[in-house]
Amino acid sequence: MTAILSRPAAALLLLALYLLMCAALWWRYRRRQRQAAAESAALLPASDAGPPVLVLHASQTGQAEEIAWQTARALHLAGMPVRVAALGEVDREALRGARHALFIASTYGEGDAPDSAAPFARDLMAAQASDAATGLDLSSLQVGVLALGDATYTHFCGFGRALDAWLRERGARSMFDRIEADRTDEHALSQWRQRLSHLAGTADLAEWEAPVFTDWRLAARRHLNPGSQGGPVFHLELVPAGGSPLPAWEAGDLVQVSVAGEATHAAHAAHAAHAAHAAGAAGAADAIDDDARRPREYTIASLPADGRVELMVRRTEREDGSPGLASGWLTERLAVGGGVALRLRPHASFRIGANADRPLILVGNGTGLAGLRAHLKVRAQARMNTGNGAVRAWLLFGERQSAHDAHYRDEIEAWQRDGVLARVDWAFSRDQAERVHVQHLLAREAPRLREWIADGAAIYVCGSLQGMAGAVDAVLRETLGEADVDALIREGRYRRDVY
Repeated sequence: MTAILSRPAAALLLLALYLLMCAALWWRYRRRQRQAAAESAALLPASDAGPPVLVLHASQTGQAEEIAWQTARALHLAGMPVRVAALGEVDREALRGARHALFIASTYGEGDAPDSAAPFARDLMAAQASDAATGLDLSSLQVGVLALGDATYTHFCGFGRALDAWLRERGARSMFDRIEADRTDEHALSQWRQRLSHLAGTADLAEWEAPVFTDWRLAARRHLNPGSQGGPVFHLELVPAGGSPLPAWEAGDLVQVSVAGEATHAAHAAHAAHAAHAAGAAGAADAIDDDARRPREYTIASLPADGRVELMVRRTEREDGSPGLASGWLTERLAVGGGVALRLRPHASFRIGANADRPLILVGNGTGLAGLRAHLKVRAQARMNTGNGAVRAWLLFGERQSAHDAHYRDEIEAWQRDGVLARVDWAFSRDQAERVHVQHLLAREAPRLREWIADGAAIYVCGSLQGMAGAVDAVLRETLGEADVDALIREGRYRRDVY
């Protein structure tokens, strides 16, 4: 005879499963912390070799951090003690006590510091600039700066340049001129490796491992917003080619897509189109070649359990009305079944981290829904496995028109019915005379926002840097206060993936 659990017993069993799941997530997070600590410790020799070289990164999407670790490993193999840290974790005493420091600094938006470096920029750079007479003396520190940026922005490498200028003002001595890299400019990175060789006193510094792109294929593509006033948005599904196993990733991670092959095709087209004007053809092809060197990054909208990498891609247009090199290829020219060179890249600053059992406030617009969708999938999966919906989530999402741009509406409404989402607020800016965006909804819900934060909620923002992200940040600071928002950043409870 089959035993039937009583309701209390079943509830206790579900609660136990939920607690086990939270414990597993926490254990995995702590394991990563221990691994990072072990990697850092391994860079320090057992014998006293003097103060370690500080390798400090200011990273938003993880690129600067990745280069920092490559830098540290290369110096360590050359026999130098090294300490790797986020710039925001370093105080004045650490700088005073060091002899050499290498800074790998990304720029966020139009010249801003990345979120992880905001405390350093505010507490040290801005404070010291306002009190130069009693400022920090770094005359015993030798420094090198690698500034990462995007030349399409007005303030190219703005934060890296500001950091370099501040270090010089504090008396720090430059070991070499600041190196600036446009995106992933290989020539600039080669210069950086050469300077590291000089620092290490060796001509044969270990080569860095180049990023490995593997073969994938486009399994499906769907137009998400036909009839919209905005640019067309597509849902893409990709799987490893040749039946290769699916790699692991987490909600918040990115993919990089190589467009080199498509660029070759576009360059040939440019030559053909300008056959009568040789100089014009060469210039167009050179511009395409430059563009092709930059892999395109997209936030993953799915989990490994879905069996494929899912992306949201908006087709962009150039000034002449032609589609963008990458977005036009992925959303139109690439046939279903066609090949794509792709690599997965961890994005630690947008992963769940220690927020697995916290309420989540998810704010985004446009294709920024991709990263938020992945986090919601984790919550839905946990609820399905345990039946426990105690951890709340609140989604605020903005687009143009409700009739055309409510991406994944059926899925979101199902999550709301099932209790995965406690609340959903949509902002469709073109549905009424007054333009309403997600920052306006967040401001209207200020009491609810304070309540959720007091209850331990974490905030994840994904979408456009221009307009949305800055306006949402302003609402948060006005509602919660500057000090509380800065505390959320330090605690990892305010995370952004904006572009």
